[in-house]
Amino acid sequence: MGWLNKIFNGRGKKNSKGSNRGKSSEDSVSDDHRESITQDVQSESEYGDIDHAIALSLAEEEQKIEKAIGDSHFEEDEQLARALQESMSAESPPHQTKSAYQPLPYSPPPANFRICARCKNEIGYGYYPSYMDFAWHPECFRCYACNIPISENEPCMHGDRPYHSFCYRKNFPKCDVCKNFIPASINGQIEYRVHPFWQQKYCPSHQKDGTPRCCSCERLEPRDTQYVNLGDGRKICMECMNYSIMDNGECNPLYIDIREFFEGLNMKVEQQIPLLLVERQALNEALEGEKNEHYHLPETRGLCLAEERMVRTILKGPIIGPGNKIVDMITGPQQLIRRCEVTAILILFGLPRLLTGSILAHEMMHAWLRLKGYKDLPPEVEEGICQVLAHMWLESEITSGSGSNIASTSSSSSSSSSSSSSSSSSSKKGVKSEYEKKLGELFKKYQIEMDDSPVYGDGFRAANRAVDEFGLKRTLDHISMTGAFPS
Repeated sequence: MGWLNKIFNGRGKKNSKGSNRGKSSEDSVSDDHRESITQDVQSESEYGDIDHAIALSLAEEEQKIEKAIGDSHFEEDEQLARALQESMSAESPPHQTKSAYQPLPYSPPPANFRICARCKNEIGYGYYPSYMDFAWHPECFRCYACNIPISENEPCMHGDRPYHSFCYRKNFPKCDVCKNFIPASINGQIEYRVHPFWQQKYCPSHQKDGTPRCCSCERLEPRDTQYVNLGDGRKICMECMNYSIMDNGECNPLYIDIREFFEGLNMKVEQQIPLLLVERQALNEALEGEKNEHYHLPETRGLCLAEERMVRTILKGPIIGPGNKIVDMITGPQQLIRRCEVTAILILFGLPRLLTGSILAHEMMHAWLRLKGYKDLPPEVEEGICQVLAHMWLESEITSGSGSNIASTSSSSSSSSSSSSSSSSSSKKGVKSEYEKKLGELFKKYQIEMDDSPVYGDGFRAANRAVDEFGLKRTLDHISMTGAFPS
């Protein structure tokens, strides 16, 4: 701004020169007038120069500021470029300072922005299938199981994957026990167990988590159902409970029916063998005292006793109380005295009539063999032929014909008198419900025919082949002489 000071200094010198002149008054007035006019002109000229100078000064200052700002921006750009270059070349982002970069939170797309749930690409305008919160391209709306397009208005969903209803039920079954979808295993496969007869599907974990089974039909107890607690560690479902035999009084008619069945096969049991219904503990205690017996583990449900002992039996059957627990059951001791080779037959209480009858037929055959002098038979031979008799009785019960008619077909020596006795037995049998018929098929097929144990299962199949080929009488005669099945 030095040039501005020069202007003001020059103006001061002109004023001081004019004031030192000495002239006449007229000349002085005239000169003063002219000088004032001149000064005015000069003043205006000087003020114009000042304004021009100020404008130039401001322009220069503005250019300096803009240059400084431009230089600053250039430096900032260089710094930013260097920082980006360093971050790209670094192995990992810095985490040691609090000023590290933090990603912005996810902002959902606008409501009209649609993404295909299958291919994850944007869906344009026009028709597109949608269900729940998902949308698809028309060509992407396919079943994840069979890959066939889905035409259902409401497909079955598993996560964001649509399925046909049939494919969903096949690939994602619900557990019949816990009612939840059966989870996938570690390898991603849906694995579950199925009862071969009832087709009950359940999670594999229920085999080990203490879920109770019905002691009759073997089905697992569903979470929304309560089985009846028999008080000896067993539980029974309500369907089987409707046909269960709870005490000795209820079992006597069945005992008579089994004796008549054997009589129809010309295998009359002469002695009156006591029959007792017992709890599991009493049966296990009696089992421990027996010698040279072969039993099908893990559950023994019947026993043909040959030793004298005291047994606690059920005198009066219980009723179902609160919480599906049995109450008011009366038990009492009974002394068994050996009068022959067989002391008594013990059967677990609380089992359905058909299962109780098949167990009783099996144990009755043990008694018949002992009373007839069949001794020291191999386990698979004795248990196998006893299973054949249980199977024959069950078959007679679940078919339209009487038990002895079927047995007579297997035995070549059945007489007309046995047919008449079996007819009287058949007339005592009431009409069976569909569920009871299914129970009979279960016991016959899955607990006898398909038994995989070497003694009971293999023994039955060998005995049954012999009876089918040679008849019951010839098979028994051959066992008496050789201790083996005929072949």
